[in-house]
Amino acid sequence: MLRVDSHKPCQLVYSLAKHDFLGYLIEPHIVQLNPNGSFSLTHQRIFSNTAEEFKKHITEEDFKIIKILDGLEQGAIIKKIYKKNIRPLEFFTKHWDDKSYDTIRPKLEKKIAEAIPLLKDKQVFLMSKEGWPVERKVEITEEPATILFHFRRNEIETRYFPTIKYQGLRVEFMFKDAQIVSNNPALLLVENSLYYFDQNLEGKKLQPFLNKRYISIPKSSEQTYFEKFVSPLIEKHHVYAEGFTINTEKYQAVPVLKVVYVPEGISELQLYFRYANYVFPAGNNTEVSVKMERHGDDYLFHRIKRSLKWEKDRIEELTSLGLKKNSNLFIHFEVDQNEENIDKSFSVFDWISENHDRLIEKGYVFEADTSAQKYIIGTNKIDLEIQENNDWFDINAIVHFGIYKIPFIQLKNHILNKKREFTLPNGEIAIIPEKWFSQYGNLLSFSEGTDHLQLKKLHVGLVHDFASSELASVTMDRKLQRLTDFEHIEEVEGPIGFHGNLRPYQHAGYNWFHFLQKYNFGGCLADDMGLGKTIQTLALLQKSKEIQEEQRIHTTSLIVMPTSLIYNWINEAKKFTPQLKIYTHTGSGREKNIDHLSQFDVVITTYGISRIDIDLLKEMYFNYIILDESQNIKNPTSKAFKAIKQLNSRYKLILSGTPVENTVNDLWTQMSFINPGLLGSQSFFQSEFVQPIEKKKDEEKAHKLQALIKPFVMRRTKEQVASELPPKTENIFFSEMTEDQADFYEKTKSEYRNELLKSIENGEFSKSPVQMLQGLTKLRQIANHPVLINHEYEGESSKFTDVIYKLQSVIEAGHKVLVFSQFVKQLDLYRNYFDKNHIAYSYLDGSTQQRGKVVEEFKNDKNIQVFLISIKAGGVGLNLTEADYVFILDPWWNPAIEQQAIDRSHRIGQTKNVFIYKFITKDTVEEKILALQNRKLTVAKSLITTEESFIKSLSEEDIKEILG
Repeated sequence: MLRVDSHKPCQLVYSLAKHDFLGYLIEPHIVQLNPNGSFSLTHQRIFSNTAEEFKKHITEEDFKIIKILDGLEQGAIIKKIYKKNIRPLEFFTKHWDDKSYDTIRPKLEKKIAEAIPLLKDKQVFLMSKEGWPVERKVEITEEPATILFHFRRNEIETRYFPTIKYQGLRVEFMFKDAQIVSNNPALLLVENSLYYFDQNLEGKKLQPFLNKRYISIPKSSEQTYFEKFVSPLIEKHHVYAEGFTINTEKYQAVPVLKVVYVPEGISELQLYFRYANYVFPAGNNTEVSVKMERHGDDYLFHRIKRSLKWEKDRIEELTSLGLKKNSNLFIHFEVDQNEENIDKSFSVFDWISENHDRLIEKGYVFEADTSAQKYIIGTNKIDLEIQENNDWFDINAIVHFGIYKIPFIQLKNHILNKKREFTLPNGEIAIIPEKWFSQYGNLLSFSEGTDHLQLKKLHVGLVHDFASSELASVTMDRKLQRLTDFEHIEEVEGPIGFHGNLRPYQHAGYNWFHFLQKYNFGGCLADDMGLGKTIQTLALLQKSKEIQEEQRIHTTSLIVMPTSLIYNWINEAKKFTPQLKIYTHTGSGREKNIDHLSQFDVVITTYGISRIDIDLLKEMYFNYIILDESQNIKNPTSKAFKAIKQLNSRYKLILSGTPVENTVNDLWTQMSFINPGLLGSQSFFQSEFVQPIEKKKDEEKAHKLQALIKPFVMRRTKEQVASELPPKTENIFFSEMTEDQADFYEKTKSEYRNELLKSIENGEFSKSPVQMLQGLTKLRQIANHPVLINHEYEGESSKFTDVIYKLQSVIEAGHKVLVFSQFVKQLDLYRNYFDKNHIAYSYLDGSTQQRGKVVEEFKNDKNIQVFLISIKAGGVGLNLTEADYVFILDPWWNPAIEQQAIDRSHRIGQTKNVFIYKFITKDTVEEKILALQNRKLTVAKSLITTEESFIKSLSEEDIKEILG
């Protein structure tokens, strides 16, 4: 075969070629033209990788067609089946059979079907037996041909044959040497025309009639033939019948949702479409369905036309309502496959309850399979009304299960015990919706009564939450409603004997104290450090004294606080409320006499003394008991809490910038002190709130806890209320370890890492995390200075050098600076340095006796510019606005504690910009703590509005990461 010369006239053609083994194929060929323009015998098959040579004879569309037809070349086909090199003839004689043909041919026909529409305006020819590609011109018809199947039935037989029409004219194809070029979709070559069809016709339905006028079905076989062949044919094609009837029928469809109940599995909904008496499952997309009936000797075919677009709309309607398609079954997609304690077999009933009525309105019908027939299928809802009474709220509620009405109180045990099935009087079973357990669980947990449900007045937050959620209609005194949002609280005139002015937000807190007093509620003032919780409280006590003087009565109030705060309270009282007679009930010489204590307006004592003197103090009935830094009673098993619980008073208040210091559990003791019963029993609070919030990060539970406590917790941040405060700037200063320090650190880390990982593997870690954390503490100390754990260490510490350098800059510029560390040993390092270098400083740790004197010295002595403070002793209760620099020498797990230290300087009264320097040693546990702080602001922050309290919850993964 000669090669075609692309520089001489040539033409691209497409040849219909019959392969001995593969059947009809289409091949692209370039044919050289004779000088007169006719086709020469020189030609060659081209492929997409050889077509470039002839690009001036080929269009973009041709390139596309050639690429499709590459897949029809025998070499390409053989390579896909047989991986070794083999000659085509050897392959087809040794490795090809009918099964191979049946597998491969449909794939080839897909490519032919892809190419045919593109070939309509191209040069198409029939290939000669010798392989000349332009034997005979073939025209691909411009439009599809139609086919009609004829059946003529008489008493003896049924004759069956097709007729073909093209552009309204009958096509004679029988006995014309016609060829089936492709079976699916059918392509029929008759003389020089290639026909394709308007319906999805298979060529094999035409094959018998190429050389036969009709097929005869004897009477004895007709029923089977009608069922298996004629019915499917009527579904897909036009049929003309004599001797039996075909009725084309159109009906209005009805969507049917059938409940398929799967005990202990995932129950499902099955969607059907009912057209009169005919039912079709969703997902069956046959446009025409045929049902055959036989009456005696007569056959009737019902040809039912379905509305597939309408059916598709119904499927989309259901998926938009939360159903997920699972083959022809639908399941409720909100079922979390991993969620524990949820009975997935009932989730479908929850979905029905939410959507039943609107679907009935849209024309849907619900049915149940035999396993689901005992269950009520319908809408479940609760009509809930809450009304305020004198000392409680009345709860009136009726539950609707479909057409049945049940008093809500009958569901109390079911909801509290999470039992889904409720047996109705007639024996049918209603499924309690899953969401009711979370929506109404709190209400029923805190409600009382056997015949009639009631709720204590202190659960006003819970009631308000229902009012705002539209789950209930609530009738409540407008004044009481204000308690939940702190707005429009009645203005109370300030005390006459108060020296100074309360800022607007402080006066709002003072008003709130009186509002709580009116309703006999306890409260927690949780303002940011530095916003003046002490001042607001002193104003309340001064006002109380003035009211009692008018009434000619006298009572005593008790304030309990950490020892470190006593100086600050006494100092603030002298300044703002000098008329208050205050007795400090501390020290070994304290007066243990009720008559003596009763002479004073206010008795100030510590948590330690209150525990020791509980037998004395519990004999008194105080006007107010106020706990400052109330997180000191967070442990319910502590002696401090047990002692405080025995004290008696008319009113109770707690003050704390961080009521949630470590875990959500911290709230229970504090809230049960101010409002007993507010959060239920300790075990109830643990299971209902602490575990879901901390272990599962359950935001809904966090919201419900927030709703319960919100009316009794007033929380303002500095950003919200003290806009006059100058800005503060935080800088992180990174230090690189010295070589000696790094060696020491790595050696210690390896020892502890192995020990910790071993304890994690054998489960010891969870039993004694405190012991494990000792290792982390040592690493933190080395990051500061190795001498903190090894006094024989003679090397340097980069951080120590960096801090001293920064301190000298600050001192030389005339600023005052607070230097905080968790480690007293570290502060001693700096003391030694200052002593050697004659730098004046103040110092405060837990053992400091005269705190007040030390503080005053720093505030008033211009020569003292540095104040070394241990975080435990000086993190709260100090007002040190003289300093405008704060150095944090080591990071703490809890950023809230860090913030308290900063607030010693950045608080009301500060007029200068405050600069905070945090010193971090790179590539150490300190750097990991910094990253952990940013990650660990958990759900607990939602518990107290804008509270950014840190939950100290190091997981095993955290430990591994820190030691990585």
